[in-house]
Amino acid sequence: MDSINNLKGMRTYLIGAMDRVPDGGIQWRQRITPELKKMNVNVLDPCNKPVHSIKEDQESRWWIDYYKQTGQYKKIREIYGEIRNADLRCVDVSDFIIAHIDITVHACGTYEEIATANRQKKPILIWCEQGKHNAPNWLFFMINHENIFSSMQDLLTYLEYINTTTDYKNLKRWLFFKETN
Repeated sequence: MDSINNLKGMRTYLIGAMDRVPDGGIQWRQRITPELKKMNVNVLDPCNKPVHSIKEDQESRWWIDYYKQTGQYKKIREIYGEIRNADLRCVDVSDFIIAHIDITVHACGTYEEIATANRQKKPILIWCEQGKHNAPNWLFFMINHENIFSSMQDLLTYLEYINTTTDYKNLKRWLFFKETN
């Protein structure tokens, strides 16, 4: 019998703060991506935009800050507004979402992306840096508490269960499609 790999071929989008964190949100994404790839998950990483011609990096953040400091607010949306569109499109095409929350960092886009995925009834897995017990109350109103985790390892352990389970009817938002020829 073949080993079960429910997540094979699924896409996940890695949601979390980028513009107000020193590393641009790169490090946690680099740590989790190899683990997801072991489960044959396709990873959409906003630090490495999977959309042609759209870039969000230290240089673009520098220019956005420059335009804010010099009062050139209109240029921000004109030049960089496509970042939001690309990020929300990544939510649209994902099968499930992984979100990293650090309550010490203001994460505006993160919450919009979580809300978008929630309206789409996608599985949303949230890892709160300060522990599940410190996750924002609103997240508990939106997401089943079983999908909020205190560590990346707890989240990965849950995903390993999802990847290998055959108990499909007890999984709320997870849908696994049969392979077609």
